[in-house]
Amino acid sequence: MYTRTTANQQLRAAALPALLVVIIMWLVYWADYLFPIDFQRYGLQAQYIKGLRGIILMPWIHAHNDIKHILNNSLPTFLLLTLLFQSYKEIAWRVFILSWLFTGALLWFIGGSNGAIHIGMSGVIYALTGFLFTSGVLRKYLPLQALSLFIVFLYGSMIWGIFPTQPRVSWQGHLSGLVVGVILAFIYRKQGPQRPKYQYEIEKELGIEPPDFEGDLQRAIEAELAQRAAEEEAKAAEAKQQSEQAPTIVVYEYKKND
Repeated sequence: MYTRTTANQQLRAAALPALLVVIIMWLVYWADYLFPIDFQRYGLQAQYIKGLRGIILMPWIHAHNDIKHILNNSLPTFLLLTLLFQSYKEIAWRVFILSWLFTGALLWFIGGSNGAIHIGMSGVIYALTGFLFTSGVLRKYLPLQALSLFIVFLYGSMIWGIFPTQPRVSWQGHLSGLVVGVILAFIYRKQGPQRPKYQYEIEKELGIEPPDFEGDLQRAIEAELAQRAAEEEAKAAEAKQQSEQAPTIVVYEYKKND
């Protein structure tokens, strides 16, 4: 039996990997603040060979001189990963890791060769948002569709982040993440939670034709009408036959003459 206690346990289990990711983000931020090495140099530089290391390192590095950067990324990362591990626990780790790697790889190709260094978890955040929304729509399963609407309610305004509207904001990283998330939703649409099938769908897959109640009723009515018509026709034929076989009776009447 599914109880509130079970739901709370599942939610806590889903929050643990999300919390782990956020803790790693803050540990890297703390190390960047403590050590004289500027971690930003290890971010992703598009179309530069040395920038390939950023595919791995980019999400974990945030501007150490601007705490708003990591603060703005921490809550969405925690919330979206919790929702991912809660609703798609069978494929959650794969979706997260592929979102991380493929977002960086796509950004490396489309980020331009202007030497800009891309850092931060925002590309992965866009990937998770795109996956959760698109996957819920594709699966046509009410709880996941509700999750899609929840994502739109919380992060619908993020769509503007894929356009070059703000300086020093990696709109290419946001766009890469969103594209990757949508593609992953299509790739994994057959895996993870699925809409329960109705009985008629199962019977159809097994080659069992569902009962045609309307057709059966129509055929029963037609058969009843046909039987009545046949009975009436038989009665009419019988009456005609009896009338033809009956003997002719002659009745004589005598009248006296005056």
